[in-house]
Amino acid sequence: MITHGRELTGDTRIDCDVVVVGSGCGGATLAMRLAEEGRDVVVLEQGGHYTSRDFDQREANMLAKIDGGRGLDTSEDGSVSLTYGNNVGGASVHYWADSYRTPPDRLARWAEEFGIEGHDLAALSPHFDRIERDLNVHEADDSYVNEMNRRVLGAARAFGWDVKKVPQARRGCARSGHCMQGCAYDAKQSQLVTHIARADALGARIHSDVRAERLVWEGSRVAALEATVVDRGTQQPRGTLTVRAKQVVVAAGGYGTPTFLLKQGLKERLPHLGEHFFCNPCPMIHAVYDEPIVQWRNIPAAWGVEEFRLARFDGDRYVEGGYLLMPNQLQPAMLAAVLPGAGPAHRALMANLANLGGTIAWIDDAEEGSIRLEGGVRKIHVPLDGLNGQILRDAWIKQCRVLFETGAKELIFGDAADTRITRPDEAEAAVASIDLRPSRNVLAAPHPGGCARMGRDASDSVVGFDHRVHGTDNLYVADPSVFPTAPSVDPSLTIMAFSYVAAAAVDAAL
Repeated sequence: MITHGRELTGDTRIDCDVVVVGSGCGGATLAMRLAEEGRDVVVLEQGGHYTSRDFDQREANMLAKIDGGRGLDTSEDGSVSLTYGNNVGGASVHYWADSYRTPPDRLARWAEEFGIEGHDLAALSPHFDRIERDLNVHEADDSYVNEMNRRVLGAARAFGWDVKKVPQARRGCARSGHCMQGCAYDAKQSQLVTHIARADALGARIHSDVRAERLVWEGSRVAALEATVVDRGTQQPRGTLTVRAKQVVVAAGGYGTPTFLLKQGLKERLPHLGEHFFCNPCPMIHAVYDEPIVQWRNIPAAWGVEEFRLARFDGDRYVEGGYLLMPNQLQPAMLAAVLPGAGPAHRALMANLANLGGTIAWIDDAEEGSIRLEGGVRKIHVPLDGLNGQILRDAWIKQCRVLFETGAKELIFGDAADTRITRPDEAEAAVASIDLRPSRNVLAAPHPGGCARMGRDASDSVVGFDHRVHGTDNLYVADPSVFPTAPSVDPSLTIMAFSYVAAAAVDAAL
C-alpha cells in the first residue's frame, strides 16, 4: 500500500520487520526482495508519490516534483549542480535508463585494492541476470536512435574508438524524449513501475512525504526511527511517524544517506563517514549545425563511447581518459537555463534551438570530495583541480574532436566567459583557457556515492561486507554510499545488485 502524507493525521506509530529510508534503486530493490521473502517492510520516502498521470512533460513542473532541491542545489562553492531524486522511485524516475553491469575490472579493483568480499562478479552475476529480465534491459534497435546519436556513432567509428550500444531499461518506448521529466507512458523501467510496484503488490507499506529524522538507540541497537510527515506543497510538518523495526536500512542515496547518518552523530566513531565522495561531474559542449538535430527527441543515449572509460597513465603522468562520452539530450527549457549569455545573444541561440546538438562526459572521479555538516547544514565539496581537472579538460578536448567530426559549425562551452570555437585547431587553447574556479561552468553531478564506503572495520570504512554499519546491531546501508569508488558507468544496476546482497544479509539477521 502506498500512503501519501496527507492521509496521515496527527502522530502515528507502526511496527514492522524492516524499515527502509528511501525508495530509489537501493531502497526499492531491497524492499522488494524482503517482501518476496515474506517480511513486513515499511518504506519511507521524503518526496511525493507521482504516477504517469502526473508526468505532464512540462519541464518546470516536473523539476519541482521529482528533482531534489528543485534543480537548485549545488556543491558548497557552486561548482556543480546536484542531481538527485525526491519522489517515490528516486532518481530512477528522471534518469536516462542507461543500465550497465558493473565492469569486471572495477569489481576486481574493489576486491584487490579495498578488500571487498561477497560482491565479486560470481556473486553479482545471478542478480544482474534477474534485474535485467525484470527491467527489460536490452540494446535499442536503430528506430530509437536520434540524429545526435547517429552522428556521434559515425564520428567515433571514424576515429577507430570503442563505441557500443548503451543497455536500456525500457518497455514499449514512445520516443518522446522526456526521460528526465518522468515517463508519461510507463515505458522507462524505473523503480516506480518495477521494484516499487512489486513490493507494493507483495504487501510492503510505502509512505511518501515522510522525512526520516532521528534514530532512537538502545545501546548499539536502533530501537525506533522517528520521522516527520510533511505537507507536500509547503514542506511544513503536519505530524510525526515513529517506526519500531527489527532492522533499519538507510537507502537515501549518495547525497541523502551520509547527511542522515552525520545528523545521527556517528562521525566521531566512524571517521570515514562523509569522506571519499564522488559524483561523476559532467562537462558538456553544445554544437551548432546547419541543419536540424532536435536533440530532445527519442532516447537520450543509444550509443556510448567507451574508448576512454579507464584513465591512461605513463607512469604517474596522466595521459587521457577516465570518463564515458555520450550524445547529450536536453529539452528546450533546460537548454534555456544552461546556454550562455543573455538578451539578444541568448535569444539567437534559442531561435536556432532545433539545430543545436551536443555531447556530455561522465567523469570517473579521481580526486575524492566530502560531505559534512556545518551548523546542521549540509556542505558538499567536489574538487575540480588536480587530476579531476585534467580529466575534465581531456573530456572537453575529445568532445571537440567528436563534434567537429559530426559536422558542427560552432562549439559552445557554456562557461561564464562564453568560450566558443569554430575550428578543430582552436580546441586545445580554448580548453586550456577554461576557468575551473567555482561557478564558472555548467557541471551536473548525477551519480553521488562513496561517503559510507564498505570495508572490514571502522578504521577504513563505514559498513561491513554485509552492509551493516560498523558497531551497530541492526543498521544497514543499501545505496551507492557503500561503493569504494565510482563504478565508471551509470550506477543504477550496480546499486540494485548490491542491494540484493544487502537484502540477503538483512533477511538472515531477522
